[in-house]
Amino acid sequence: MPHENLPLFYTFHFYFFGIAAIVAALLFVTRKSPVAAALWLVTTMFSLAAMYVLLDAPFIGAIQVLVYAGAIMVVFLFVIMLLNLGHASDVADARGRAWKLAAGAVGIAMLAQIVVLTRAHVQPTIPPDYMAREVELRGVIAPIAGPLFNEYLLAFEVTSVLLLAAIVGAVVLGKRRTVADAG
Repeated sequence: MPHENLPLFYTFHFYFFGIAAIVAALLFVTRKSPVAAALWLVTTMFSLAAMYVLLDAPFIGAIQVLVYAGAIMVVFLFVIMLLNLGHASDVADARGRAWKLAAGAVGIAMLAQIVVLTRAHVQPTIPPDYMAREVELRGVIAPIAGPLFNEYLLAFEVTSVLLLAAIVGAVVLGKRRTVADAG
């Protein structure tokens, strides 16, 4: 049977992307350049999206990429540009040839994993008509919004408070820099 090692395959990749997320998060908080830190945060978001896909939640993985790695990071980069915190020389953390080769090797490895995943025809674990029945009974939004606003409401609200704190912090830093430049 060609798919005998799929549980091992998924377990390996789950831990791989978990470790990648942790390493990228650590690099995010240790960078001096805010632009480089934002790029490491994008890497963390993509790793989390891959973990969601491996957990049979492709919609949440896609939303992770679209909302967090896309829209929220555009806002963060806009704030960084607005505050003029990054310099062009600080953007590249990997200045040596070895770092560039390592980044290329990781990119090729991830591309190979995508190719392998797209060729593996894995049967879904849920019945094929499950979503159609759920949509018919509860509508389109309820299967996703129900758990978000019931079981995971605290995490959702904490995230919104953290984003609000980031916005307030950006405004305070912007005001402080404006006052310092004027005086």
